[in-house]
Amino acid sequence: MDNAHFLPRLLDFLDRSMTPFHAVANLAHRLDAAGYRRLFEHEDWDLGPKQCAYVVRNGGSLVAFRTGEDCGKQGFRMVGAHTDSPCLRVKPQAELGEYGYSRLGVEVYGGALLNPWFDRDLSLAGRVHYASHSGELRFALIAFERPIAVVPSLAIHLDREANQSRSINAQRDIPPLLATLDSGAENIDFRALLAERIREQHADTDVAEVFDYELCFHDTQPAALTGLKRQFISSARLDNLLSCFSGVEALLDSDSEVPALLVCNDHEEVGSASSSGAAGPLLLSVLERLVGPGDALRKLLARSMLISADNAHALHPNYADRHDSNHGPKLNGGPVIKVNANQRYASNSATQALFRQLCGRLDIPVQSFVVRTDMACGSTIGPITASELGVRTLDVGIPQLAMHSIRELCGREDPFALTRALSAFQSLSELPAMD
Repeated sequence: MDNAHFLPRLLDFLDRSMTPFHAVANLAHRLDAAGYRRLFEHEDWDLGPKQCAYVVRNGGSLVAFRTGEDCGKQGFRMVGAHTDSPCLRVKPQAELGEYGYSRLGVEVYGGALLNPWFDRDLSLAGRVHYASHSGELRFALIAFERPIAVVPSLAIHLDREANQSRSINAQRDIPPLLATLDSGAENIDFRALLAERIREQHADTDVAEVFDYELCFHDTQPAALTGLKRQFISSARLDNLLSCFSGVEALLDSDSEVPALLVCNDHEEVGSASSSGAAGPLLLSVLERLVGPGDALRKLLARSMLISADNAHALHPNYADRHDSNHGPKLNGGPVIKVNANQRYASNSATQALFRQLCGRLDIPVQSFVVRTDMACGSTIGPITASELGVRTLDVGIPQLAMHSIRELCGREDPFALTRALSAFQSLSELPAMD
């Protein structure tokens, strides 16, 4: 594996993973091709040594693992990431048909940076549940695959203070515009539009009635290498699809004899408190089914370690004063260890030292991020998973700019460097004593 082959596949994954549901479908396809088999939680699992499998919950979360010779004795080398990104989610009764225009009402999902959503070519993707003509409930993933909407800015002539103090009312200002309406028409039939799209994308699908959906607007501009020297990756959803992609590639590239696991949770951007989020029981239930509850599980976790991979704030050259002067990571400067004294990140000196040693052996530079002491710190699935399981944990990520914007920026060298480091971690036959 080298960066020249890694980068095109990363960009393609970013473009095709418009929602957590599409991301998990793409991860599952990659695992299928590598010989992993899908398990279902409602079925019995018959797993022995050297098994490779994965499980999906609610379409947006995935746990993939290989058992090695004896995962109970060796423990797992675990990598965690999240599949969701801030976006505009369509409301259940979304149609807005005022003033001769068709718009859709949306909710803001997560801590989105809203200004960049204006004047972008937007499309729509997600999951739709429907009934067939026989009454059977089914679902389908859909994507409109072309620009179908826009959130137009208000002209500066009508808001002379826009460049000084523009604020955004999420209820009033951001419903995307879809079409003009014919004279006398009330609005489009949105569910009928979804049914038509299902039939177009899934040939011969029997759709009688669309009931419900989870749909996200997304930017249609493809991921790209950019900058004067093409040193940057510009894309939607770098946070945190990049870590999901690095995680699955590291799992498949690492030593197949070592027990290893990848967990990609949904709902991190809204607190992780769901059945498939990091604060839910998904990972614990998988581990219990592999080794059983009680002492066997506790011993497994004591022999394991988790690396939570989630992007870090790079130093912004236009806002350097927003960073601690000794902890401002640079794009293309290598993976970032994320540290917080108040446990917003789960790193400690023992897990940090192990990662630094691994990267040193691979000649991968390592950076550190600590938020300014007078500013609030974000968090990741790291502290949540560590609290739920009691597993030793490290928080790392690649540095990026414009986090939570509709389009984010990172260095072209860093994703592959992170993948190499994660692969080396998941190839460790033994973990050093850390207590």
